[in-house]
Amino acid sequence: MPYFDAASAAPLHPVGRQALLAALEEGWADPARLYREGRRARLLLDAAREAAAEAVECRPDELVFTPSGTRAVHAGIEGALAGRRRVGRHLIVSAVEHSSVLHSAEAHEALGGSVTEVGVDRTGAVAPDAFAGSLRPDTALACLQSANHEVGTVQPVAEVAEACRAAGVPLLVDAAQSLGWGPVAGDWSLLTASAHKWGGPSGVGLLVVRKGVRFAPRGPLDERESGRAAGFENIPAVVAAAASLRAVRAEAAGEAARLRELTERIRTRVPALVPDVEVTGDPERRLPGIVTFSCLYVDGETVLHELDGAGFSVSSGSSCTSSTLTPSHVLRAMGVLSEGNVRVSLPPGTPAEDVERFLAVLPGVVAGVREKLGAPVTAGGVRGADRGAGESGAPTGDALVVDALVVDALGRRCPVPVIELARVIDDVPVGGTVRVLADDEAARLDIPAWCEMRGQEYVGEEPADRGSAYVVRRTS
Repeated sequence: MPYFDAASAAPLHPVGRQALLAALEEGWADPARLYREGRRARLLLDAAREAAAEAVECRPDELVFTPSGTRAVHAGIEGALAGRRRVGRHLIVSAVEHSSVLHSAEAHEALGGSVTEVGVDRTGAVAPDAFAGSLRPDTALACLQSANHEVGTVQPVAEVAEACRAAGVPLLVDAAQSLGWGPVAGDWSLLTASAHKWGGPSGVGLLVVRKGVRFAPRGPLDERESGRAAGFENIPAVVAAAASLRAVRAEAAGEAARLRELTERIRTRVPALVPDVEVTGDPERRLPGIVTFSCLYVDGETVLHELDGAGFSVSSGSSCTSSTLTPSHVLRAMGVLSEGNVRVSLPPGTPAEDVERFLAVLPGVVAGVREKLGAPVTAGGVRGADRGAGESGAPTGDALVVDALVVDALGRRCPVPVIELARVIDDVPVGGTVRVLADDEAARLDIPAWCEMRGQEYVGEEPADRGSAYVVRRTS
């Protein structure tokens, strides 16, 4: 079964598996002890630290192992903010950071700190000038991921790091998605990563704090890992993480070129095979293995289930696949379509045949889901012109109430509000408007995205007794 969700967790690399099994035999003792078993464990731990530091391009004494990438982020942000508390309590993050960074920002704000969230463009990238413009005299720390975990866009870390360095502000880089492909460029100050993203075992994170960066660990002090990661080190997992990182780096150049060709194949062929699709993320500055697209008139949860039944493991940022019922914060910040979102993230070694079979299966899956949802279809795809109306031209569907060109989609989750909008748009004279009443959070993103894709004008959002009214003007 093709596994296409490496951005969540990559399969354990064979070298990492071998190192894990060997370290279980040799690395079980306390590395702080002076007897033979302890010394052996210490040698394994030190060798792993040196290998990881070489991959990061930092000093071994700047790098500590943490119980997870999330814990590395939390410890890094907390420690850097505490170390620079005399400077101020202002924190800068991008709007598309991993949730671990945004949760740390929320906690900092709840304790009285201030947070600036730097927006992104439709590709998911920050503008270096905008990031630099957020720096203030009281800025204690700035955070920017090296590459986005949902759409693959590579961020301008080097340019942002230069601006932060000029302002005397440390920059923390979340390198979870990119470290397996190469070191992070730029004069950054702190770095975090997670082993299971590059084919290491879960439960191992990295935290790097450059020499000279003011850092005050939070919580009870511990003598292990320079006091920055409390608790007994999981030496077998750490050894496997370092071994797998070294192995994937050795293979990175060849695999990157191969996976780029496969993801580019998906990026170009999906819109040709499936009508009404928006491919997201930067087309050039992107990670090799990630491609994300959203399909009009389908819900992501059903698409994922259907693809799973066809033998493909993918993920989604659609609201209907989450317990919060809100679309991905990344897609929301980018202002792109969220309904029917599919993220394909290929692990190293993915055969081209698996991608070809995915491309063969996807059109039928999307068409089937659209049919189940009652989205009208023509030869050119789902169109508002084919409304499934009777001879009178009146729209059909028991969820639709038309009163002076008002679509009542209250209580209905996306993509239903968008489908109903598409059904009635041709009943409106050019220049006329439709008000879509909806209380699903995804409508705030998907209705403007529909207008962008279909060449209609999104007028704006108005308050309503329940939910919101989204006003659309027909332009053609």
